[in-house]
Amino acid sequence: MKGHGSKFTRKMEEAVAALLSQRNQDEAARSISVGPATLRRWIQLPEFQAALRKARRDAYSQTVARLQQASSAAASLLLKIVVDTNVAASTRVRAAEIVLDKTAKAIEIEDIEARVSELERAAGASKQSR
Repeated sequence: MKGHGSKFTRKMEEAVAALLSQRNQDEAARSISVGPATLRRWIQLPEFQAALRKARRDAYSQTVARLQQASSAAASLLLKIVVDTNVAASTRVRAAEIVLDKTAKAIEIEDIEARVSELERAAGASKQSR
């Protein structure tokens, strides 16, 4: 997208970052000292849209990574709630439901992964025998 002859400017890169960090387009435009109409015009450009999508995906990926890092603590908290008799019964039941639901989903995912691996192995063996 960027490189020799590209029309994607440093200011457009700043606009992408501003759109991710500001509350709305007007604030994003103001934060990088461009007019709101200019920013709206840039947002219509395919290369700007692609850059914005990539930046959003990157930001989301970082968020997911942070959540994965906290998953162990979250699981520990749920398990503590399940066994803590000082916690309301309804809260303990809900925590238990979450634990069981997530466990069942993990088993389903493992089963699907095993089936896909077996299908891929069989497809590979089929290709080699031809």
